[in-house]
Amino acid sequence: MTENDISYAIRGAAFKVHTVLGPGLLESVYETALASELIQEGFNIKTQIGVSMMYGDIKMDVGFRLDILVNDLAIVEVKSVESLIDVHHKQLLTYLKLSNKKLGLLINFNSSSLKDSITRIANNL
Repeated sequence: MTENDISYAIRGAAFKVHTVLGPGLLESVYETALASELIQEGFNIKTQIGVSMMYGDIKMDVGFRLDILVNDLAIVEVKSVESLIDVHHKQLLTYLKLSNKKLGLLINFNSSSLKDSITRIANNL
């Protein structure tokens, strides 16, 4: 399964979660529900994965955490905010670079329409 196939399935699961729960809940609720949906669809899911970084010869465990990693290929960053801002996109791109992953989805569940609240970010894909 390619990153594009996974991206399509993640978006479908996100729409289902948003339809059932609606906007206004905590990020952790959406993260748990989305992970559950993806597991039911047969994906290998890891949540809250720590990511370290290197600064020269120093390995730094500085608290970066991926919300959801799907099939070890795609990162999902879950938000529940009034609106996404530039730093949210930069955060996901940083996670992609640090983890050597090629695809990430930034999803803001705190919106009346999810179709305009999913951003696909590629890292050398």
